[in-house]
Amino acid sequence: MLSEKQLIQGCRKGERQAQKELYDCYAPMMMGISMRYCKSTQEAEDVVQEAFMKVYDNIKQFKGEGNLVFWIRRIVINTALNSERGKMYLFPMVDVRDINVHTEKDFSLRDYSFQDLLKLINQLPDGCRAIFNLYAIEGYSHKEIGEMLSISEGTSKSQYARAKQLLRAKLLKENRINYGNG
Repeated sequence: MLSEKQLIQGCRKGERQAQKELYDCYAPMMMGISMRYCKSTQEAEDVVQEAFMKVYDNIKQFKGEGNLVFWIRRIVINTALNSERGKMYLFPMVDVRDINVHTEKDFSLRDYSFQDLLKLINQLPDGCRAIFNLYAIEGYSHKEIGEMLSISEGTSKSQYARAKQLLRAKLLKENRINYGNG
């Protein structure tokens, strides 16, 4: 198995074996990320394939200053967002001033398996799902999300609030909510 540095050098030279090893090493992790943004396994696989093509095409631009996995992750996220972009705007987005969210308590998702959470998140409308993933899971700010999706910061906040409200309602409906401090 090649080191990360060797993989990068091989991919820069267009070596198929290095590209295969890079894919085999990172694709499973990237598939998990892609599944959070896509409604089906097939869509997620398509996003991962397209993202890795972009990785191979642009690896010469990777300066090695940061972590390779984070660079690939960003490409996967952007590819997933671009794939979903057309679908997201089929759903109305409202600004934070126009939403009324009633929350008595925060709830904790610590006791849920990854598959359970993924299933719940995938039931969210596309816009809410993308913003929930970007904010709650990926750690982007609402300002960054607004820039990424060409929406206002307030719209990002309102969609995140709506996503939390919808998730809370689904958990309450399933009688599985676990109230706590997280």
